[in-house]
Amino acid sequence: MTRIRRLRPAVLAVSIAIFLTACGTQAPIRQPGMPGAAPQVPQGVQISPQVAAAADTLTRMAALQDRLYRVAAPLLIDNAELCKKQARNLLGFTAKNRYSYPGVYSEAAQVAFRMDERLQVTSVLAGSGAAKAGLRLGDDLVAAGGKPLPTGPGAASKLGSVFGPLIAASPTLPLSIERDGRPRDLSIPVTRACAFAVELGNADHVNAYADGSRIMLTRGMIAATRSDTELAYVLARTMAHNMLEHPKAQRNSATLDSVIESLLLRANPDLSMMGGSAGIKAMPSNLDAAADRLAVFLLARADYDIDGVAGFWKRFTAATPVTVANGHTANHPAIAARLTAIELAVDDVQAKQAAKKPLVP
Repeated sequence: MTRIRRLRPAVLAVSIAIFLTACGTQAPIRQPGMPGAAPQVPQGVQISPQVAAAADTLTRMAALQDRLYRVAAPLLIDNAELCKKQARNLLGFTAKNRYSYPGVYSEAAQVAFRMDERLQVTSVLAGSGAAKAGLRLGDDLVAAGGKPLPTGPGAASKLGSVFGPLIAASPTLPLSIERDGRPRDLSIPVTRACAFAVELGNADHVNAYADGSRIMLTRGMIAATRSDTELAYVLARTMAHNMLEHPKAQRNSATLDSVIESLLLRANPDLSMMGGSAGIKAMPSNLDAAADRLAVFLLARADYDIDGVAGFWKRFTAATPVTVANGHTANHPAIAARLTAIELAVDDVQAKQAAKKPLVP
């Protein structure tokens, strides 16, 4: 898989979910001031050990989130045709400012990303309208359609009200930015994609969640994958559950929504609820099998290798069996039915490819 594209933009909402627990993943090398780069402290400026540690945490969590975006992008873009209810015209970037982060992490964002009152571009993926227009990580957002963009607290949540009418009137967004102190004007074309938010869960247990509009993978689930292709396998089946509207089958008094929110919004998430199955019902076998079948098609349409799907889930289930509390297999235990569905779907996809037929389930 070589294509790298963008998954979701700020036209409807800008992601401001915060992931504040340190992890062991090595952040990729980036330019100073970009999310995921090593914190850059201006010469002569003193910062507390607490802020320094928080800045280091933010850079590493940004790197994990970037990996999710990169792997998920072709799944969301190349399958827009199949997301009949969830496809939207998206821009292809996200933005935050220092107020997107609570407490000490607000100051840490200044150190790690040089963030201030203005919204700063925090994610752009190749292949999106934003990338094609030349938008870059670290660009400051100044205006759209000649209208100044919000700054300060709550700025990210207000972007949709500015971008929405502009996108409704035109397939491109006229955007004014500032880069290295110099103003620039860009024209950002929209990208049709499945409009699912892709989030990083602030916990080490091995699971993935879908709530109808979001796809969340925990740090533990990411660590359980050996490659981007295996990560795509997990993202695709979680995405398939959303497309097939399965999450409501897992809701009860301890809702799926409350589990996801607990992993997204807190610097120190309350994990006391995560024992057992965390109150989430096991997915019915017929629904799980349907999601696995659709996932194979989603992967193939995004040019991911589908030959290893069944093997991955066999290995995964052996390493994380149904007895592991709040693990993915505990919530999706019908492994025999799932593997059968995967193998049949792979045969179906390969037959369609050989016959040069559309890859539609």
